[in-house]
Amino acid sequence: MLKNKITQALLLGAGVSVAVASFSAMAANVPAGVKLAEKQELVRGNGTEVASIDPHKTEGVPESHVIRDLLEGLVNQDGDGNTVPGVAESWETKDNRTFIFHLRKDAKWSNGDPVTAGDFVYSFKRAVDPATASPYSWYLEMTTMKNAADIIAGKKDKDTLGVFAQDDNTLRIELEQAVPYFVKMMGHTTVKPVNQKVVEKFGDDWTKPENFVGNGAYVLDNWVVNERIEMKRNPYYWDNENTVINKVTYLPIENQVAEMNRFLAGEIDITNELPNEHFRRLEKEHPEDVAISGNLCSYYYGFNNAKAPFDDVRVRKALSFAIDRDIITKALLGQGQKPAYFLTPEITAGFDPVAPEYAGMTQKERVAKAKELLKEAGFDSSNPLSFTLLYNTSENHKKIAVAIASMWKKSLGVTAELENQEWKTYLDNRRQGNFSVTRAGWCGDYNEASSFLSLMQSNNSSNDPRYHSKAYDDIMAKALDSTSDAEREALYVEAEKLLAKDMPIAPIYQYVKARLVNPKVGGYPRNNAEDKMFTKDMYIIAE
Repeated sequence: MLKNKITQALLLGAGVSVAVASFSAMAANVPAGVKLAEKQELVRGNGTEVASIDPHKTEGVPESHVIRDLLEGLVNQDGDGNTVPGVAESWETKDNRTFIFHLRKDAKWSNGDPVTAGDFVYSFKRAVDPATASPYSWYLEMTTMKNAADIIAGKKDKDTLGVFAQDDNTLRIELEQAVPYFVKMMGHTTVKPVNQKVVEKFGDDWTKPENFVGNGAYVLDNWVVNERIEMKRNPYYWDNENTVINKVTYLPIENQVAEMNRFLAGEIDITNELPNEHFRRLEKEHPEDVAISGNLCSYYYGFNNAKAPFDDVRVRKALSFAIDRDIITKALLGQGQKPAYFLTPEITAGFDPVAPEYAGMTQKERVAKAKELLKEAGFDSSNPLSFTLLYNTSENHKKIAVAIASMWKKSLGVTAELENQEWKTYLDNRRQGNFSVTRAGWCGDYNEASSFLSLMQSNNSSNDPRYHSKAYDDIMAKALDSTSDAEREALYVEAEKLLAKDMPIAPIYQYVKARLVNPKVGGYPRNNAEDKMFTKDMYIIAE
C-alpha cells in the first residue's frame, strides 16, 4: 500500500494529475532483528561553519544539511530520493498550475503551537520579500508562483504572492505556468516554514538556541560557532515516536585529514568528505567505512563575464580548454567522478546530454586551440594573462586549484594567484562580483535539468558569473513553459550547447559523494542522488 501511494506522489511530481490519498506515518525503517544501541547519538562532519540556519537567508549545502533536521517543508525525500510527505500528508492538482496541499493536523512547532497553512503563506512571502534579501528568492520565481518575479523586482507587494490558506490545514498555491515537477521543488530549503511569532519577536536572533522554534524532528540545543551545533529530539514532532536518534551534532571541520582522523578515532560517525590523497588507502584499509554514491552536483569554475578580460569568450574558452579534466578526475580524485563538459550531470532524471565538440578533442588539441584563442584575445608571452582564482577554504579545493593553475601556467603561460576565503566571506564576494575566476559547485535543488540550467538565466540572483544572454533566457523560458517532457529535454540540450559556445563557466567534473560512514549507522541513504539525509530516518546499531 505504501509503495503504491509513493508511486502516486511521484507521478504527480512528474505531471500526472491525480489526487493523492492520505499517507500514514512512515516508520523509522529499522529492519526486524536489528539490535539498537542504548546510546542513540549521531555526530556528523559538515565541512564548514554555516552562514545561517534561517532558511530564507541561506544558499549553501552545509546550511541545508543542518536545516533539514530543524525545519520540515511540505514534502521530504526517502533514502532513494523519492518525494514523500512532510508537513503535507497529501496533495492534488488538475492542471499542474494550481496545487492543493493538505497539512497534517498533528504537525506542531517545537513550542507546541500547530503548524498551519498560514505559516507557509507567511514564510513564502518572507522568502520573496526584497526586505528579507534572500539569496535564494529566485527559487520561488523559478516555480512560477504567481507574482513572485514582480515581488522580487519590487514591482508588487509581497501580499500578492499566489499562496493562500484556505483553512488551517489546506494550502493553495497558484502558478503562472504549468510546472509538472512543482511538488519536487517543495522539498527545498528555501520553502521550509519559519514561525512568524518568533521571527517577529526576535528578528535575526530567532536562530539562537534560546529563541529557536522549529517544526522538524530536532530542535537547536547548543551552538558554539566554529566548533559545533547540537540538536535534541523535538517531542512535538508529528512522527517523534518513530524517531530513534536522540541527539545529532554537526562539526564544521574544513580540513578533510583532520576530519578523517577524528572519524578513525571514533569521534565522528559520518564525515562530510574524505581527503583525496588518502582515498585509495582508506578504500584498501577501511573498505567497510568508505561510502560512495552518485551525486546530483557539478563542480566548475565561474568566470566574471562582466569583468575584462573575462568578458571575452576567447579568454574563457582558452582557460576552459586548457583544463585536463581526466587528470583531475582520475589522478587527483579517483573516486568515480566524471569529467564534465556541460553543467547538468548525466544522472539527472530525464536528461540525455550531447557532448560539445571540445569534449571529443584530445587534450593536446584542446591546448593548441586554447593557445590560438588566447593569442587572438591579445595574450601571449609578451603580454601574459594573470588573475586571481578564488576558492572557499578546503584542502580538497586547494589541491584542485593548484593543479589547474599549474596546467594554465604550463600550457598557456597564464598566472593564477590562489586566494582562499572562509565560506561566508567567499559567498559574499561571489555574490557581489568581487572575483575574476572562482571555484563553484552546484547541487540540484530537485532532480530535473532546470535545477541546473536555470542557474545561468539573467534573472537568477545566484548567477554569480553574470552571464546575460537573451538567446539563453529565451530557450529556458520556452523550456519552463513546456508541458512536454520531450520538448523540454530538447530545449535543455540546446541550452547546454549555448553554454558550450559562450563558456560563461568551465565545467570540471560531475560529483560523486565519497565520505566515511560508520557501519553502525543504520538507515544511511546510499541511493539519494541529492544527498538529502534526515537524521530522523537513521539509527545506531549495537556493536
